[in-house]
Amino acid sequence: MRLKTKTIKIHDVQLTDSREGEKISQGVLYLYAHDLITHLQQDERIKSCKLELAKPGESVRILPVKDVIEPRAKETGDLFPGVDGELGEAGEGTTIILSGCAVVTTGSIVGFQEGIIDMSGPLTDYTPFSHLNNIVLILEKNDGVDPHEHEEVVRVAGIKAAHYIGKIGRGVIPENIEELEWKSIPEKAIEFPQLPKVAYVYLCMAQGLLHNTFFYGQNAQNITPGLISPLEVIDGAIVSGNCVSPGSKNTTYHHQNNAVLKELLNQHGKEINLMGVILSPLSTMLAQKYRNAVQAVKMAKFLGAEGALVSQEGFGNPTTDLMLICRELEESGIKTVIISNEDAGVDGYSESLPDGTKEADAIVSTGNSNATIRLPAMDRVIGDLKAIERVTGGFVGSIQENGELLVEVHGIMGGHNLLGDTYLSAVEK
Repeated sequence: MRLKTKTIKIHDVQLTDSREGEKISQGVLYLYAHDLITHLQQDERIKSCKLELAKPGESVRILPVKDVIEPRAKETGDLFPGVDGELGEAGEGTTIILSGCAVVTTGSIVGFQEGIIDMSGPLTDYTPFSHLNNIVLILEKNDGVDPHEHEEVVRVAGIKAAHYIGKIGRGVIPENIEELEWKSIPEKAIEFPQLPKVAYVYLCMAQGLLHNTFFYGQNAQNITPGLISPLEVIDGAIVSGNCVSPGSKNTTYHHQNNAVLKELLNQHGKEINLMGVILSPLSTMLAQKYRNAVQAVKMAKFLGAEGALVSQEGFGNPTTDLMLICRELEESGIKTVIISNEDAGVDGYSESLPDGTKEADAIVSTGNSNATIRLPAMDRVIGDLKAIERVTGGFVGSIQENGELLVEVHGIMGGHNLLGDTYLSAVEK
């Protein structure tokens, strides 16, 4: 499997008033909003679609944020298989990446677990999304569209927009070209015999109730743990479809730019021999948690793994999946590191994890999600400020009399994300 990526760095986004003006020139993306909106409104479930730009340093707040997607496209053919365009294998061919910008979806709230992005102020120290040129879609559904369908409308619109914008990069000279190869398991087993063999167990939300992930367009509720290629992850095979806690949910952007996977690939052939990625769904059913743990660990053993890294998504009962897999891996002789956030209460003294096992003795923490932060008022709000009273991390009374917001880190989009693209951690004192 071979994948070539062509990365075009976007330093600014501007709107143009004609189709002919849509282009990328000297790092500036010129976007014709009319055509993009017309393209999205082919979905008859969309009542209205508006577009606004939010740039780093501006006094702008976006709320409630549903998903963030990096614009990408294939040089020929379709990206985001199973979601937009024809269903084909991801991880092959040439992919165009527009880095430095993102599509952000907002509008009336779908579920209570949606988040906030500020483009300036103290929140910028918590999330990478404050540092991107954001193309914000404000989407409103037609009457009669239920919450699950509402989530689908917004999810698909965001992907279609990112795909549409990514295609503007066709023919543009990129700043960086990278060629990636993923070999067969027999080849990999003998490639670096002196290095420890490592597996990455990639947990993804699959709980229903607006808590889902899509793999090639298939709801992860309907899959069992499976061996996938890192190149598929990079190439849009995994799409977010959940309204789980905004601080710890994996947006589509997080999947596209999985920082844990990037570092594992960076260390491949140097410190480790990365044997494979095991995608494992997070279920609400205890029997299914056990079943998935057995299957995921079995695959790690088939790969001959001597070490494993397990990343969680969300908080609460997904910690049980994390601990079950950790225990099974360790009991199989596979040294394991896990990544989790903590819910230690606003004072930091509460029990931080809802589950545990003595085998979990190597934990990377992405910080206390209950820690509170005071955010200044912004000159412009895209979306609905009152939604803060209904989202995770917010509460009735979050909006202060002087316009400031008082929220938990939980409510910040990507505030304590578990795929490595975060600024928070914890140290033992």
